[in-house]
Amino acid sequence: MAAVPNDWRVQLRPPPRDTRIKTSDVTATKGNEFEDYYLKRDLLMGIYEMGFEHPSPIQEAAIPVSLAGRDILARAKNGTGKTGAYLIPILERADLKQNIASALILVPTRELALQTAQVCKKLGRHIEGLAVMVSTGGTSLKDDIMRFYQPVHVLVATPGRVLDMADKGVCKLSKCGMLIMDEADKLLAPEFTQVVEQIIGKHMPRDRQISLFSATFPVAVKGFRDRWLRKPHEINLMDELTLRGITQFYAFMEESKKVHCLNTLFSKLQINQSIIFCNSVNRVELLARKITELGYSCFYIHAKMPQEQRNRVFHDFRSGACRNLVSSDLFTRGIDIQAVNVVINFDFPRSSETYLHRVGRSGRFGHRGLAISLITYEDRHNLYRIEQELGTEISPIPPLVDKSLYCA
Repeated sequence: MAAVPNDWRVQLRPPPRDTRIKTSDVTATKGNEFEDYYLKRDLLMGIYEMGFEHPSPIQEAAIPVSLAGRDILARAKNGTGKTGAYLIPILERADLKQNIASALILVPTRELALQTAQVCKKLGRHIEGLAVMVSTGGTSLKDDIMRFYQPVHVLVATPGRVLDMADKGVCKLSKCGMLIMDEADKLLAPEFTQVVEQIIGKHMPRDRQISLFSATFPVAVKGFRDRWLRKPHEINLMDELTLRGITQFYAFMEESKKVHCLNTLFSKLQINQSIIFCNSVNRVELLARKITELGYSCFYIHAKMPQEQRNRVFHDFRSGACRNLVSSDLFTRGIDIQAVNVVINFDFPRSSETYLHRVGRSGRFGHRGLAISLITYEDRHNLYRIEQELGTEISPIPPLVDKSLYCA
């Protein structure tokens, strides 16, 4: 509604205003307001109660195009409001009169599915009768089957589980006119592509809208776009691949000195919350134990943990129960924890894409953050290559890190 009276705003309960310094990838907008999109009032209320004051650049670029029903290929950085850019049009257009899904949101991990569904429910909290469902592998098949017999308007899921349910005739996608692929580069990796294409080709209507969102778009995306998207509207808000506002340092050392270096960083940095990345499940658990022995609060999370345990760790860390989280690369995609201001690569990543996604954990939504990589002799070529590929500079860490670089 463009010209809604202001009396409905009085009853809103928005969170406290975020006064932290923001960078231009979230502030360089055209000056649009959410009311400009003629959204229903129930949705506007949810948007403002989430603390969204004005559309970010990716939201300005994507929302009107998506509302018009066009396919979208959008490249935008992590932490710039990407989730809102596709959830807002879905919530505006979802058909609540039908009891089967109007929209399917595919994501690569269970954690991202849970988080996306939570944001969807919050944005749609005033939309009467809205039913949002999460369906992912590693959870009870029976529970999912029972849930599909109740109304579902927005389905957030991982590809394997959706295809399984659709093939069984339990998950009905015949009237699902909107498909979102978040972290599309991961969804179009070899292990997922065939599954995604079967979902679209076998189960979705021909007249559907497909939107791809990601920070990186490898070659696989082009082939998929040519096969499945119809004259997509392309959005590229990434002149540079790394996030603005992230200061990147490396510390050169022997492998045996890494834990000592980490201890030093903990004592010298002003950490709000940190995520520390390792390259293997075993190293995640070992490092978490070492950090605890050093006397610091620490959780850990990796792909081989039972789903219930992962959910609990994710929830507790997000709610601030612990300052440090040791993780494998399971955690790098799209996970939005605003309080994280420091990311440490205990093990240096092998690819520039992984580096970008890890580093994108700090400085969320345009706030400042710090990324520190512990580098051994074996990592030196990788460090140089990743700098070149991302067109960025990772500098040697100074004796004293200026707090204004990563603290509000």
